[in-house]
Amino acid sequence: MTKNLEITVDREELRGLVADAIERPPAEVVDDADFISELDLDSLMMLEIVVRLEKRYRIKVKDEEFAGITSLNGVYDLVTAKLGGT
Repeated sequence: MTKNLEITVDREELRGLVADAIERPPAEVVDDADFISELDLDSLMMLEIVVRLEKRYRIKVKDEEFAGITSLNGVYDLVTAKLGGT
């Protein structure tokens, strides 16, 4: 999967991707804002984030991998790990 290694993760681009998926302004998606308690995300919104991540970064995210993700910081860490092969 050398294609993935060519893609870098820009936090602001990732913020925009998540904001678009949940139909919120990027300014509301601060790094540590809790997806459920602060941004009121439901399971469909979370699924939309996963779909967009998979498409943009050409990665596969398992349900159990995303289950513990609660903020943009977590999304960033997940995508970075996937692209780095860790």
